[in-house]
Amino acid sequence: MTQNQLTRNFSDDTYSTARYGARRPLLMVPLPRSPQTTSPVPQLTSLYSIVNRGPYGRASYPGNCSGYLIRDLLRYFGAKQVLDPMTGSGTCRDVCRAFDIDCISFDVKSGQDACQPQSYEGLPPCDFVWLHPPYWRMIRYSEMPACLSNAATIEEFQNRLRSVVTNCLSILAKRGKIAILMGDYFDRQQRRQMPLAYFTKQICLELGLWPACTDIVRFQHGNTSSSKSYNRSFIPGLHDICMVMQRS
Repeated sequence: MTQNQLTRNFSDDTYSTARYGARRPLLMVPLPRSPQTTSPVPQLTSLYSIVNRGPYGRASYPGNCSGYLIRDLLRYFGAKQVLDPMTGSGTCRDVCRAFDIDCISFDVKSGQDACQPQSYEGLPPCDFVWLHPPYWRMIRYSEMPACLSNAATIEEFQNRLRSVVTNCLSILAKRGKIAILMGDYFDRQQRRQMPLAYFTKQICLELGLWPACTDIVRFQHGNTSSSKSYNRSFIPGLHDICMVMQRS
């Protein structure tokens, strides 16, 4: 997808691309009324629910995130130089390309392991980091041992995620922000709920980071499990958490 095929208007609530055809409105579900503020992105609140995923990244990529949340975060914090060390299907990269924001994007599948300090050598300072790690082994993204979804234990997953955040901090500007999207899930092997969002926040606090704003609950529209039927009773998870952190 070329740059001119992506929408360029941050404040526009519609999108039009060669891939999606005619201009279409963003579909929103009713949310609690929020107070009026001077925010440049008034739709960015602690509850984030946009049904359309938009033209960013690939919808077929498992566990993919809509680019609209990334778009609104970049606009709100005025990002100029973005780091995305877990590219996946390229959602963050596509958003940055659409709005002429510099973006450094790489992935373990292309040979750059976000857990290794060598992957960050020579990179310029960034004022915003977007991190969308695997939710441990909820989805196995590859057979590569370096992939976080292949961590043998939850302790190993946490240690490697801590390495990723530490490496990102090595090039994060003094007043920069790091946004991490993480979700909980029920692990069948361990037969218990895995509070990954809690573990992630704990890692950030231990590394000297502090919340830059309220956590954002992102509704998971179109996730693969929503179309399935199960022969057991449980409370389905339909959201994940985006936490935006900064140096304390």
